[in-house]
Amino acid sequence: MPTAVNIICMKWGRLYGPEYVNHLRAGVARHLARPHRFICFTDDAAGLSSDVESLPLPELGLPEGRGDRRWQKLAVFRERLADLSGTTLFLDLDLVIVDRLDPFFDLPGAFFIIRDDDLFRAKPLRRLRPERDSFLHSVGNSSVFRFEIGAHRYILDAYLADPRAATAQYEISQQFQSAQLALHGHLQYWPSHWCVSFKNACVPRGVRSYLREPTLPPGAKIVVFAGEPKMGDVLAGRGHKWYRRIGNVDWLRRAWL
Repeated sequence: MPTAVNIICMKWGRLYGPEYVNHLRAGVARHLARPHRFICFTDDAAGLSSDVESLPLPELGLPEGRGDRRWQKLAVFRERLADLSGTTLFLDLDLVIVDRLDPFFDLPGAFFIIRDDDLFRAKPLRRLRPERDSFLHSVGNSSVFRFEIGAHRYILDAYLADPRAATAQYEISQQFQSAQLALHGHLQYWPSHWCVSFKNACVPRGVRSYLREPTLPPGAKIVVFAGEPKMGDVLAGRGHKWYRRIGNVDWLRRAWL
């Protein structure tokens, strides 16, 4: 029997309701065969399903009132994370699981994450600043990443050593996280077709969106909502633009429920 693994997510504030956690948990249950724990770190466990294990948000380790919730994810890199141990997959709440998750645990390596550039269309103007372009091409998107509990404490340690410098140099925490992983030789990416952008990989581009419905690319396992439109808008039938019709997404709704 495969070794048990952890699936973790985070919910704080009012941006996402408990239904996001509950649907994510249902998706994991459908698509992950191996034994696992499903944990939601949250400041409000109201409304969570009975099969969701809720735990308090882990502390970043900054003085009270000094923490930046936008960098909250870095707290998962504590040496001790509640009573968890072993291989762990972090999932954002605003994504839809559409195929088996077991392959995410089969790849050998210390750490895996989405390459952020794989979710977006090419940005030619970025090449005017080659060094910046090279760095951004290396950044991992932290919607889906796998790690070992306690093995990457250096990420959180580097942030706590000078949080002001970290937030001044890096726009968002996944940039800082990626830089630290690269420095330690641990930055590896999922196969690009596993985690796909809804608007860039599923929705036909431009006028073609008026002629064809959104479809799931071959081999996709998780649909990610990077940028706009947001998942909640798409599932509610919103998110259209004059240059991009969303179309029928019943297949996406069925996968989320």
